[in-house]
Amino acid sequence: MLIRNVAVLVVPEQGECRVDEAQDIHIQADRITAITPTTAGGPTDGEVIEGTGLVAVPGLINSHTHSPMVMMRGAAEDLSIEDWFNQRIWPMEVNLTPERVRVGARLACAEMLLAGVTTFVDHYFHADQIAAAAIESGIRADLAPTYFSSAGADGINAAIDTTRELSRLHPRITASLGPHATNTVTDDDLRRTAEIARAEGFRIHLHAAETDDQTQASLDSYRVTPIQVLERTGVLDAGALIAHGCGIRHDDLPILQQYADRTAVASCPKVYLKLAMGEVTPIKGLRSAGVHVGIGTDGAAVHNTLDVWEAIRMVALTQKQREHDAEWMPLSDTLRLATRGSAAAAGLKNQVGVVEPGRQADIALVDLSAPHNQPVHDPRAALVYSVRASDVVTVLVAGKVVVRDRQLTMMDLVEVLADAKSLAHTLVDLSKGGAIQHYAP
Repeated sequence: MLIRNVAVLVVPEQGECRVDEAQDIHIQADRITAITPTTAGGPTDGEVIEGTGLVAVPGLINSHTHSPMVMMRGAAEDLSIEDWFNQRIWPMEVNLTPERVRVGARLACAEMLLAGVTTFVDHYFHADQIAAAAIESGIRADLAPTYFSSAGADGINAAIDTTRELSRLHPRITASLGPHATNTVTDDDLRRTAEIARAEGFRIHLHAAETDDQTQASLDSYRVTPIQVLERTGVLDAGALIAHGCGIRHDDLPILQQYADRTAVASCPKVYLKLAMGEVTPIKGLRSAGVHVGIGTDGAAVHNTLDVWEAIRMVALTQKQREHDAEWMPLSDTLRLATRGSAAAAGLKNQVGVVEPGRQADIALVDLSAPHNQPVHDPRAALVYSVRASDVVTVLVAGKVVVRDRQLTMMDLVEVLADAKSLAHTLVDLSKGGAIQHYAP
């Protein structure tokens, strides 16, 4: 396959990103084999995708989400974080079934692919159903079957067994262990999770230090921060993706630095604003400690979309505000977080995240010709601050075209939407009473 005459976003490990014009991207099987200047009369063997007027960017990575929660989009609005969990979301999740999760995951995969997201890092229940949707749609996924300690030994064992099964399922599917959080999973269960992770080569994906209130509650009750809990239970040593980390304290940074080679944090800033959480992820401190940071959306029940472009610009804006420094989080650093950083958060640091020879051919072609992007004085600025999901034209995952001319190629969108509409009301029904868990910092 050849993507001909396209501009290519180049993201070095350090320094300024740039956009190289008039390039040909050569693809064989699932990998990029070469990137060369476009010349007249170039090779035409195999499929040719015309890239004239488009920018090739690394396929976006949603570094933390709960994809089936698209089924709850708009059903829990204008609530405090406590009421969001206790009055809406955890009571709604009593209604989860494998079928409803799969229908939601299909809708989520469709939404993400059409927006140029080629990988998502998921943390949810019935993860086998999410895997089925990912395989069908053509997207890449890392899946962490979620468990609480309240599920008991049988529930935890079932989730861990699902992680093992998913790890062998498909080349585009990887799997992580998914304890829910430091305040919903006991230290003993976290220790056991860490032991299994080390013994079997899994990573751990969980929520920790989500808010500063959560960190303070941990200090008040146990005299340790959530990050210290992760250290003493062996989770950091095993390797972890920490969702949110808004409550990470300055004293936690030296701890995280010790495990920076196998620790990442996913930041989902729209959620922190919408739930008035008070803090956002301390990215400047984390980066100074050498910790990789990726960008995610969390679930659409609070983020409302799975639009990673929206999350990218919100990371840049909220970080400037957090540091009271308009020069912090410049364009190149923001793009690096969204690409290389999110690839590290997905556990795919050497596979995806850049358009380079040897990497997986996960590529999105973006059209900057719409009025909201024009004039393009700096394409990097357009990508961070102007681009919309609808500007994505064509998407490849592992060298296969999964979106062509803004249309899915592997799923029937009309069917996906009809199935979601037919079942969505059953998920937001609160008449059964009860909840899967109770939220308290």
